[in-house]
Amino acid sequence: MTLLPTTTSHEEQRRAAPVAVLPVGSFEQHGAHLPLATDTIVACAIAERVAAAYDLFLLPPVTISCSQEHSAWAGTVSISHTTLSSVITDVMASLRRSGPARLALVNGHGGNYVLSNIVQEANIDGPLMTLFPTRDDWTSARRAGGLVSDGHDDMHAGELEVSLLRHVCPDLVRPGVEETDHHATDRNLLLIRGMAGYTHTGVIGTPSAGSADKGRMVLDSLVSSFKQHLDHLTASR
Repeated sequence: MTLLPTTTSHEEQRRAAPVAVLPVGSFEQHGAHLPLATDTIVACAIAERVAAAYDLFLLPPVTISCSQEHSAWAGTVSISHTTLSSVITDVMASLRRSGPARLALVNGHGGNYVLSNIVQEANIDGPLMTLFPTRDDWTSARRAGGLVSDGHDDMHAGELEVSLLRHVCPDLVRPGVEETDHHATDRNLLLIRGMAGYTHTGVIGTPSAGSADKGRMVLDSLVSSFKQHLDHLTASR
């Protein structure tokens, strides 16, 4: 897996891809066993596989986004939702001048709520943008991967993210992951209290259950699920 695409301008001109793929990650705590760049790594892994499978234009990632709920932990860095929105809309405007007119956002951080609004606004007059994976895409991928947890209970730095990193970059998973499970199913005031109101370690989920095989099957499922998004984006072309 690579974080930066290495194609040339001439290669992209020949490819003439109908859709660009933009990974959107974050730089936030993921407990003691996963790196701060976990969400960016996940977004890049999905985006790279999707772009390769469907011959699309892969863009470099947005590596810092809206991680304010993790600000109690050292190393977490955030930008405002307005800044993230401006970055996405500027990228889209630039693509319409020099590259594909349609954009797939591959989001690796659940706290980037503003991306849904950006996509809704972009599609008022027709399909120009999609946000992937959706909740249903993740649910299908968890099922395909045989994960023992669901998306609510395994919220952060848990089985899903450990599985994906064990598959794409196992050296980045630190020792001790088997002893870090933490559950907090009632998080009704998350937007008020932040993650620190529900976990001392930064983990909410079951990281001990993560495996490389699960990560591989999750990624395979997501690549298949993307086909529906791509079909709708390109249907009017």
